[in-house]
Amino acid sequence: MVCLGNICRSPLAEGILQQKINKLHLNWTVDSAGTAGYHVGEAPHHLSIKVALHNSIDISKQQCRKFVKEDIKNFDKIFVMDEENYKDVKQICGNNWDENKVDLLLNVLYPNENKNVPDPWYGKEDGFHKVYKMIDEACDKICEMY
Repeated sequence: MVCLGNICRSPLAEGILQQKINKLHLNWTVDSAGTAGYHVGEAPHHLSIKVALHNSIDISKQQCRKFVKEDIKNFDKIFVMDEENYKDVKQICGNNWDENKVDLLLNVLYPNENKNVPDPWYGKEDGFHKVYKMIDEACDKICEMY
């Protein structure tokens, strides 16, 4: 799961998908990263933590990290939150790029529509709840598809 800073959307996505795969007893590894290194080593945004806890998911122990080109080789599927993240991941991967491994998260719900998960960073708590709901629905679909 990849977003810009690995502080709002992708930590939520990691936590949500991890909870679902735990319940389903799937042997998957889930991680998240940001295309920019603004918050490396920090915990997720306090509102991401709050909204996750509201939904019985604890993401407070996650630490933000930057997406690196080796991630494309280390993961079977990489979901990005928006089109800018997609472009950034492609650039970071360079010669390692594999378009079959990377997709926008909401394409699992709306194939080929390239809808973005909005970044709630500058908004209020209600934006984080809306983003949570979008990601939660996509993660349900991921568990059905894979």
